[in-house]
Amino acid sequence: MKRFGLIAIGLIALFLYSSFYVVYEGERAIKVRFAAVLKDDGGTTAVFEPGLRFKVPFVDKVRILDARIQTLDGEPDRFVTSEKKDLIVDSYVKWRIKDFATYYLRTGGGNKRNAENLLKQKVSDGLRNSFGTRTISEIVSGERSELMSEALREAALKAQDIGIELVDMRVKQIELPQAVRSSIYQRMRAERLAVAKEHRSKGKEQSEILRADIDAKVAIMLADADSKARITRGDGDAQAAKIYADAYGQDPEFFSFLRSMDAYKKSFSGSNNMMVLQPDNEFFKYMKNPNAK
Repeated sequence: MKRFGLIAIGLIALFLYSSFYVVYEGERAIKVRFAAVLKDDGGTTAVFEPGLRFKVPFVDKVRILDARIQTLDGEPDRFVTSEKKDLIVDSYVKWRIKDFATYYLRTGGGNKRNAENLLKQKVSDGLRNSFGTRTISEIVSGERSELMSEALREAALKAQDIGIELVDMRVKQIELPQAVRSSIYQRMRAERLAVAKEHRSKGKEQSEILRADIDAKVAIMLADADSKARITRGDGDAQAAKIYADAYGQDPEFFSFLRSMDAYKKSFSGSNNMMVLQPDNEFFKYMKNPNAK
């Protein structure tokens, strides 16, 4: 009897253990009975909130699903613009489960990896359609927000098929393929070099104009200064000649004497001076002794 009592207690404990389950915060639960998702009296899927819940043991299977907002951040993908040019786009999506029964059935029993693979394809299709109707300049300009809103609407409609609600979609980075980037870089470099060459040419032209202008001004200034110097020198010579003439007119003999003394001073200023002159030359007029015979 004691043995049967222990078995009965064990069966009761197993029954109770199998009859209750816990749904934690941020989770939701659905029940599957005989391979069908359990519905409430209104015909909609019965979704159980956090707390301690009851199920029929060995009949109901409980599937706990994460009801929080999830992030899908996959690898960058290649898209083609309306200009038939490739772009490498890195984006991410915020999503959560909206229809738990549809999500459970379409993702192989609520498998998150399957859900993300399906969602990735739908998001990619939405982005591909949005990028395919715009040029590169439109994509990188102010139309990006409009592009993302359009892609989000299209992807959200498709995501409803797997019971998912798209909360947000953002593009992190848009790049050109490496080969295209190199080609564009070379073209931009050539354009910049051409612009730099043009600026240098214009600068050289301006330099030549300024230099010629300065040279002309300097030549005019030098010519003007030389003219003034010649005029001043001429005036000085004229005044000197007048002074000499006035002095000569007052006492010609004394003036001649002073001129001769000045000539003697300049002629005999050096130590190696030599002059070959006749003795009766006028140069020795004031060096002769008047009393000599």
